[in-house]
Amino acid sequence: MKFSDYQNEAHLWITLSTGEYYPDVLPLACELYQPVLVTFSHLIERAHSSKNLFMQIAELQPQWMRIQVCRVFRKYVSPEIPVEMLKKKSAAQGICDNFGDGFRPIAEVQKRFRERPMPDEAICAILWEYKDRGKKGYDLTERLFSIVRENYPSLVISGPERAGKDILLGEIFPDYPKPDRPVDFILMEGKKILAVGLARYDSDRGGTQEDDRTGQYRDCAAEVLRYAKAHKLKTKVIFLNDGPGLLLGSMWRDYAHIDEASGNRVKVATLRMFPDRITMKWLKS
Repeated sequence: MKFSDYQNEAHLWITLSTGEYYPDVLPLACELYQPVLVTFSHLIERAHSSKNLFMQIAELQPQWMRIQVCRVFRKYVSPEIPVEMLKKKSAAQGICDNFGDGFRPIAEVQKRFRERPMPDEAICAILWEYKDRGKKGYDLTERLFSIVRENYPSLVISGPERAGKDILLGEIFPDYPKPDRPVDFILMEGKKILAVGLARYDSDRGGTQEDDRTGQYRDCAAEVLRYAKAHKLKTKVIFLNDGPGLLLGSMWRDYAHIDEASGNRVKVATLRMFPDRITMKWLKS
């Protein structure tokens, strides 16, 4: 069966990851993040400017606390700067030099913070949302590893089983044209690389995000297949995608097009269809 053949019963082939109810999460969220808000409170009270506040945050230990306080800083002081940038300790001075003039003045930050209760349920709920970001993707890859070990005993699957560093194709293939191309897993038989793959859990998806994802997949597949052809390799590409986002917009149809446009060298699958679609016959063909 092609990926498109599953669409009429698509809801039967996706995995729904469990979520948490609001406001049930608030007691635990407040318990977990009150120390973060207390730390932020102490820092803003002794800071003489918002730039000075951020430089103090950059020195916080442990790393977990620094990242959480950076998230609070972003909400109160500089909502334009992404947390991924703020949490890099080595970039702190550069951020102050380049963006510090746009920080909300420290007196206003202090005033606004004092107006809120301690703990502030609203911001604790926001921080709680970050807590499990990526968890659904980690669950997906962990279950994939279990499926491969159960159904393909002759194969070895490599990659981060949950969190961890992606595999870079430049470390796997000699002279790969884009050595920093990351993949989530590799299927091997002995020393032969049968397939490389990406795994994503889509909680929701649409608009430009949808276009970006499928465009990235097409580019990745074309790049890997060009390299395989030039080096006379039979390596395939697997896109493991799951979650309710597949049911939104044109996502399923877009993946079906990728699945069918590669001369049977690329396959898209959810966890439930993985053993049926990714066969040893296909991997070794």
